[in-house]
Parts: sequence; structure tokens; C-alpha cells
Amino acid sequence: MFIGVIGATGNIGQRVVAEALSRGHHVRAFTRAAAAVDAAHENLTWADLDIFDSDAVAAQLPGLDVLVSCYQPGNAAKDFEDTVTRSIADPTVYANAARSLLKALETHPRTRLIVVGGAGSLELEPGRVGADDDHQLRRDLESLGLPADYAVAVRGHRDALNVLRVSNRRWTYFSPAELIAPGERTGRFRIGEDRRIVDADGHSRISIEDAAVALIDEAELPRFVQRRFTIGY
Repeated sequence: MFIGVIGATGNIGQRVVAEALSRGHHVRAFTRAAAAVDAAHENLTWADLDIFDSDAVAAQLPGLDVLVSCYQPGNAAKDFEDTVTRSIADPTVYANAARSLLKALETHPRTRLIVVGGAGSLELEPGRVGADDDHQLRRDLESLGLPADYAVAVRGHRDALNVLRVSNRRWTYFSPAELIAPGERTGRFRIGEDRRIVDADGHSRISIEDAAVALIDEAELPRFVQRRFTIGY
């Protein structure tokens, strides 16, 4: 397969690139400064891309089977606090990015789009969504070491999902577990749709490495076209 990865130098993006290459896929990796990247592989090419320029995105789609967007403002792998600050300052970026990607797909409707989003729009229990529960949301953010103001970014991710939900393109939205951090690639996790997955201790968690496994699994064998899915231990 030929897989495009937006945000390929970020925490999730670089693991998605590595996972795809390890399975023999060809990867077109997109970032804001491709010239500064020294990662090399025979099946890997790098290119600059502005996700908000839908024409530029469309120009990169020919030949791609799947486009995975791991977009974040800034680069959390290099400066996590900067990404948090940018997300709070303009939480509309996630929905605007989704609109730009969907517009690009108008001329390439067969290309699949997988968007990596947030966990805040998952249901905590039937009918109760984390992003809508201020008290629970603040507790969750505190437990993750995030400021309470980050709630606007959580809702920004939910807005992006809502943009996708009214589209007829071949999109998939991926909500990882609440706590996603570097760790072990186990290949063993549970998969769900709109309900948050928690472990025996009530924690919602996944390694970035296993998130990459789930993303490439979905790219290879589509199960959630025009739907959201989540994973957790």
C-alpha cells in the first residue's frame, strides 16, 4: 500500500511511519520542514505540506491509498507545552484541518482518510460524553497533567469529528485512549467505537506504539469507514 502521513515527525506520526514501513508499505511522510529531517528508508519519501492548503493536499493524493492525519499545532514531540498553548489559543484548528482535508478529497474520493483525534468525545457511559461534562473533564485533564483551559481543545477535537460525520467521504476518526504515551508495542489491546475503554483499575490508556499498530491495521483492513473507533488496554 501507499500511505501518506501528515505530522510524520510528531509523537504518533513517527510511530505510524515506522509501523507502516515495518509491514512493507510505501510511505509519503509530510511535515512542515521536510528538509530538516534525516530519517531515511527505501520506501520512505518526505515532503513539505500545509494541511490548511487544500489544493496542496489534493496535489499529494494521487497514488495514495490512505492518508493518515496526525496533525497537531506545533510539534508535541519537540515542545509539548507549545502544542498545548497553541491548541488552547485556537481550538478551531482541528475542525478547520478536517474541512481542508475533506475539500482535498473532493477530487480523489477513493482515497481513504484516517484522522487521529482526541478521547474527550468518547462516551464515559451511555449518553454521557466526556467533553460535555465540565467536572469530569477538569478531573481528567488534571490527572493527565494538562491545564483546565485545555478543555477548549478537547471540544475542538470533538468539533472536527462532527465535521467528518456530515461528510460522505471515506473517512475514519481514531480516538486513542485518554492517556497515550511512549511504551511497548504489544499488539494486544481492545477495540471499541464510541465508548471509552478502561482497564481493570478504571484507567483509559494505550502506548503510542500500539496506537500505531491499530492505525495501520485499519489502513490495511478497513472496519470503520465513516465511523470512529477507539482502543485501550
